Amino acid sequence: MQDLEIYIRDLKAGAIGRWLESHIERLALDDSDVSSVVKGSGFCDEDRLTITLYPRAFGKRFTSLIIEGEQLPWSSDLDCARSAWQIMDTEIRCSPGDWKEGEPVEDEKWWRLDSRGEQLVAWN
Repeated sequence: MQDLEIYIRDLKAGAIGRWLESHIERLALDDSDVSSVVKGSGFCDEDRLTITLYPRAFGKRFTSLIIEGEQLPWSSDLDCARSAWQIMDTEIRCSPGDWKEGEPVEDEKWWRLDSRGEQLVAWN
């Protein structure tokens, strides 16, 4: 099982669904209320995906999006973040590499994508 994880600043209701509908087949995700955990599903090349939104990740302003499955629509968190940023036009962050739960983040640097471009930054 693989996963992608990105963090979206000030996520607006419906934004994830509008973005993912052109990348994930048979998308089943009701993100009309993003104030609590949202779970959904879809398919990538006939492999089932699990989609989860966790609001208030890293403080009140970011929502974590996790997409899990055997096949994924993007090859990296950064590719996923780039795609999201093009559609949502809000700050998107992701880890710089193959980070796994429980491991320290490399130098505590994260990719930040926003109107200033792509930069490796400290989270705070």
